Amino acid sequence: MIMQLIGTRREEVDCTVEVSNTFDSLHAHVRFDGGVTVEPGDAVLVHGAPVAVPYGETACLRRRATIRRAGWLERLWTRATGDLEFMELCEFSFSERATL
Repeated sequence: MIMQLIGTRREEVDCTVEVSNTFDSLHAHVRFDGGVTVEPGDAVLVHGAPVAVPYGETACLRRRATIRRAGWLERLWTRATGDLEFMELCEFSFSERATL
């Protein structure tokens, strides 16, 4: 019972890591095999050496990942506080010019 609350269930899956470091795009995406998805509160650890892609290039790598599934309490907390944490990333300016 307590394990379901704190979310100690782990799942090992294969995945594809796509990294792009170009003028048009700077991104990293992980796609899990078999239609596996992550939910709010879940944590993902992709195994293997760090990926360093030189400017102007992209890389597509096969890796193994561990997904730690959140329990219902952790998932509820993540959903309840997620919008507030997102707002911390936003910067609002109501003046004619923005300064950092």
